[in-house]
Amino acid sequence: MSPAFVLASGSVIRAEMLRRAGLEVEAIPARVDEEAIRTAMEAEGAPPRDLADTLAEMKARKIAERLEGRMVLGCDQVLEEGGEVFAKPESPEAAREQLARLRGKTHRLLSAAVLYEAGKPVWRHVGVARLTMRRFSDTFLDDYLAHNWPSIGESVGAYKLEEEGVRLMERIEGDYFTILGLPLIELLGYLGRRGVIAA
Repeated sequence: MSPAFVLASGSVIRAEMLRRAGLEVEAIPARVDEEAIRTAMEAEGAPPRDLADTLAEMKARKIAERLEGRMVLGCDQVLEEGGEVFAKPESPEAAREQLARLRGKTHRLLSAAVLYEAGKPVWRHVGVARLTMRRFSDTFLDDYLAHNWPSIGESVGAYKLEEEGVRLMERIEGDYFTILGLPLIELLGYLGRRGVIAA
């Protein structure tokens, strides 16, 4: 029997969250030109919420086109602070610059999920969390980067809350799963209502 649905992502943490919740899922990374989509949407003045939702849908659609009979989940996460959208850092230097800019400020993490079935979107949700970074010292920042690079390069915020990144924070408002990159509670509710999983 096939898994309940396909996760259109190579994200280990998203797949792990779903499996720990008791779901059977197959992960197939979706190859989309995120940078081109991001650049085009930012040029049009699209809000961060729309950017996250569009990227999640593009990933789901890409895999759903290949697997017509399966439910496919696409996800994406965007970090926004002061109207600026941050991307995953490509180097320790970029991570340092990003974290220095976020230090002492409150930013938003927007985690979008779009579920495709029979070639069209049937459910979508964008979870929002607000995180305030403390005013950590430059010494702490340097030590943090030395201990956590390259792992944090996989994260849009240059931190992983489930790891040492929690030490960067002063206040957190929002759902833990949304912060990790997937609005899991809302997804489970939908799958239960649909009868895909036991409710």
